[in-house]
Amino acid sequence: MAYSPAVQELMEALRCLPGVGPKSAQRMTFSLLQHDRSAAGRLARALQTAADSVGECRLCRNLTEADLCPLCASGRRDPGLLCVVENPSDVQALEDATDYGGLYFVLKGRLSPLDGIGPGELGLESLEARLAAGEVGEIILAVSPTVEGEATAQYIAGMAADAGVDIARIAHGVPLGGDLDYVDAGTLSHAFAGRARYR
Repeated sequence: MAYSPAVQELMEALRCLPGVGPKSAQRMTFSLLQHDRSAAGRLARALQTAADSVGECRLCRNLTEADLCPLCASGRRDPGLLCVVENPSDVQALEDATDYGGLYFVLKGRLSPLDGIGPGELGLESLEARLAAGEVGEIILAVSPTVEGEATAQYIAGMAADAGVDIARIAHGVPLGGDLDYVDAGTLSHAFAGRARYR
């Protein structure tokens, strides 16, 4: 079906979102234009405001509108403890689920030479400078257990070792309430290799 140029452009724009295919973009477009024009305007304004004003924290690379994000600006966080995550959404997940009281460093990806993502794209020179400054005593790696995640973890572990900084990795394994019959082999292997003493 032929759509007007503006409708077609909106559908194409919505497809840039993760998990949004042609049908989902079409449904969203029709919903915004047919049923809720005020929501469409609010969405457009919010997107424009965020695109114009949100940048990255000078220290941790998390999304923020200020020079420092609220976590880095807080005097109540432990600057000697640094958790390295892949995405800003990981920071929020850890803040919601744990009582972690240190700071973060957001990579915004994983090392992937085939995709042209190297240490520079992940801001690792900034992380190296933080380690060299001597304030960080321990790094906690909270990266995914993929091939790229493992390569990223190894690279950062090398940087930490060179700086004399302790390094730990979050546990990977069987989810709470999970049955071993339904756990994939890779996850089960990680869980078994990373087993901890029962207390």
